Amino acid sequence: MESQDSFKHLNHKCASGEHSTQLLQAQAHIWNHLFSFIKSITLKSAIQLVRLLCTKKLSETDEEIGYILTDASQLLLKDHPFSITPFLMAMLNPILTKSCHYLSTWFQNDDPTPFHTAHGMTCWHYTSQEPTLANLFNDAMASDTRLVTSVVIKECKGVFEGLESLVDVGGNSSCRCNFIEVDIHDWSDKESVKILKRCKEAITNNDKKGKVIIIDMVIENLKEDEESIETQLFFDMWMMMLVTGKERSEKEWGQLFFDAGFSDYKITPILGVRSLIEIFL
Repeated sequence: MESQDSFKHLNHKCASGEHSTQLLQAQAHIWNHLFSFIKSITLKSAIQLVRLLCTKKLSETDEEIGYILTDASQLLLKDHPFSITPFLMAMLNPILTKSCHYLSTWFQNDDPTPFHTAHGMTCWHYTSQEPTLANLFNDAMASDTRLVTSVVIKECKGVFEGLESLVDVGGNSSCRCNFIEVDIHDWSDKESVKILKRCKEAITNNDKKGKVIIIDMVIENLKEDEESIETQLFFDMWMMMLVTGKERSEKEWGQLFFDAGFSDYKITPILGVRSLIEIFL
């Protein structure tokens, strides 16, 4: 009865013109959420067609063409040294995005992820059976690592002083260092603690003690940057749909480190939506 009365009241307000502007704004707000996927799809299309934009005129002076590519646009060029095109193409692959359509179904079953609901197996199992997707994913991780690593080496040189080996968390990079490749945000808390314990063992071999360095998101470490916080939350949802992992707050990160037997940690938020995290024995 209460809902019927509320509906009648709403009809009365609409009929009388009361709050009509607010209702239209509410409709527009819903439409904004509804069609937000178009931004990703058009961005993917732009990348696929970007060669059409790479004409001779784009290399001429500003005075001659009246505009230049922004930093974001340059990162979408395939020949840019820090191009993120492989990452975007992998994340928007139909095999992965299919998971989004099974989110509500997943909430009603016992599958580990929406990806599993959509494909009948885990993301990692699927990738192991599909070399094309595996290569696409590896290229995506490598492209992301190139950009972040360049910033870390330039801005965080002191972090690596005295180190002979590194624990590379989710990187897929290559250099002269001895890397132990693992990942954290792709896994549940229980699984992450196991990984961190293995890392702890790796840095205490031969009576030498080291530290673990993680480059990952720390939710809510950018409270004045709404777009960055939204990006972090998008990643959190993406992890939930594809794998059993999640993005974590500083408190959640700290709990993982202490549960794995580490004594202290330091978070340096200098990598955009991500931070450099040092974990100490």
